Amino acid sequence: MTLGHTAFGGLVLAQTAVGTVLCAILQVYLLILLVRVILSWVPSLPEPLLGIARGVRALTDPILDPLRRVIPPLQLGGVALDLSVILLFLAIRILLMPIACSL
Repeated sequence: MTLGHTAFGGLVLAQTAVGTVLCAILQVYLLILLVRVILSWVPSLPEPLLGIARGVRALTDPILDPLRRVIPPLQLGGVALDLSVILLFLAIRILLMPIACSL
């Protein structure tokens, strides 16, 4: 990418690099959050997956726990739907919109 000899050329490149890194981090976090949801559907994880599940929880709990204190799960009969995960998915997707548009 050539920016020419503008006074702000370096600044534009830095913003693009930061946006690219931030976009990649948020997309990886979305994937980790999706793995968290899928692992929560399995009632008894096999031994090889326990370490992965612990790692995924360690990455997602610091953000999900405060959300869960504010947004209780929605009771649907005998099942509880965790709305905090859905809200976090939406929040990350909304954060990604302007980043993707600027790249």
